[in-house]
Amino acid sequence: MELRHLRYFVTVADELHFGRAAARLGIAQPPLSRQIQNLEAELGFPLFDRSRRRIELSSAGAVLLSHARAVLESVDTAVREARRTHAGERGRVAVGYPSSLAYTGLVGLLRAFRAEFPDVELTVRELSLAEQIEAIKSGALDVGFVRGPLSDKALTAECVRREPLVVGLPADHPLAGIGPLRLETLSSEPFVFFPRPRAPAFFDLLIALCQRAGFTPRILQEAPQVDVLSLIAAGFGISILPASVREIRRGNVVFRPLVGAPTTELLLVWRAGDTSPSRQAFVAVVRRVGVRLEAYES
Repeated sequence: MELRHLRYFVTVADELHFGRAAARLGIAQPPLSRQIQNLEAELGFPLFDRSRRRIELSSAGAVLLSHARAVLESVDTAVREARRTHAGERGRVAVGYPSSLAYTGLVGLLRAFRAEFPDVELTVRELSLAEQIEAIKSGALDVGFVRGPLSDKALTAECVRREPLVVGLPADHPLAGIGPLRLETLSSEPFVFFPRPRAPAFFDLLIALCQRAGFTPRILQEAPQVDVLSLIAAGFGISILPASVREIRRGNVVFRPLVGAPTTELLLVWRAGDTSPSRQAFVAVVRRVGVRLEAYES
């Protein structure tokens, strides 16, 4: 028995007329009659009573009809859901992000994705760069937002935002009212940085910028990026940060641009060769909507 046989049977049962049923199915009447006869022969009992002028369902046919409808409805639902999954309209997407992104563009992006794909299960996790990379490679995450640069053949990376680097200083610092600042003027300052393992490439980029200016920063305190602002406000030191951190609006911290306006990249990263439709849908929304800031875009 094939699904088409059940569809033929249900259509004839609906119409109780082979001619009309054949027209609905888009086939000739004689082949339809033969298919029903073959089905009856396979089952070993009649599905229709043909003894009268108008055909009627047999008792066995009436029982089969209710089950056949359920089978066809289940198959149709499965095909429909599979088609939606293939189109990225169902499924799951696990997204990793650095703590600072929660204040600087992530909310608008997630709202846009949920509005367009309400049936996709969306989960988000705040993780360091190293944790995101490990989770993406293991399959625990589908995509992640990390600070560049990044070079890893196992991953595909796409720049979704470029922004200038700025100097964060305590509000009462002598340089707080001056700007733009040259990096070399900061050579004797104590620095507050995030631990290198959280974002090795970005950390190395900042160190290289300082070294090209003729000094190696004297790091007195380390903390996650959002906590760096608290340490700056408390007077522990200064730091070099993406301009978007100004969206966090921490009191007693001021930001000054750097001469030459060096920039940093925010990358969207996923496993190379990943063909997940829901992941592709998420990337498409990021490309269209962007990870926007209300200000400070370069």
